[in-house]
Amino acid sequence: MPDNVINQEALRYLIDKDLKPGFDYRDVWKAEHGNAFTVAKMTNADLLLDVQVMVADAIASGQTFAQFRDVLKPLLVKKGWWGIQEMVDPLTNETQPVQLGSTGRIKTIYKTNMRTARAAGQWERAQRTKRVMPYLIYELGPSENHRHQHEKWAGTCLPIDDPWWKTHMTPNGWGCKCGVRQVSRSEYEQLVKDGKIKTEAPNDGTKEWINKRTGEVETLPAGIDPGWNYNPGINREQELKDALATKEKALFDPTE
Repeated sequence: MPDNVINQEALRYLIDKDLKPGFDYRDVWKAEHGNAFTVAKMTNADLLLDVQVMVADAIASGQTFAQFRDVLKPLLVKKGWWGIQEMVDPLTNETQPVQLGSTGRIKTIYKTNMRTARAAGQWERAQRTKRVMPYLIYELGPSENHRHQHEKWAGTCLPIDDPWWKTHMTPNGWGCKCGVRQVSRSEYEQLVKDGKIKTEAPNDGTKEWINKRTGEVETLPAGIDPGWNYNPGINREQELKDALATKEKALFDPTE
């Protein structure tokens, strides 16, 4: 599929998000990211909007990280969102030194938004074409060192609507470069015949994680980073269904 189609779907996912300023990355959690654009510690909505527009432009024009960094850094410096500064945590009312803009923060903004937007776009296409290409296969990315569980998941090939993809759709962790590839039924059958894939969802158990921001104890699939056990495309898909249902109700319900 042409890159411009991929970019258009990823772009639509990003620009449809509402702004949600937050102090801590845990203030916007899991599937909320499907509807909200946020950058931790960026509490100025105008600046957040500027960054969202720049990320959208990076997706639309295919910018490299270096190109994105060279555009965004001057803005952040100009707006005073750079380096270590004192900020008040609205949850605790405590003043503390926090890291605002840095090359590392810009890289996180770039890579996280690029990968989740592309994943959501890929999921949208997969749902649209699953009649002829009904499977997804988990593939490792270009990282030199892979997470142990991710190595075990490589080659797992399951129907697109298998529940496993609700929590394990890539990316599923900070810096995760894994991906999925959509395959046809005939390719799936050949891969099974050649013994090159695993056709059952892995069950690696779970782990408990305490969200120190909220005190909530969460149960996560082993191998998934906290906050990443969601599928951005499914969340987007549900949002579109809800919007369509609301529109239909307004059209056919005279009380609305």
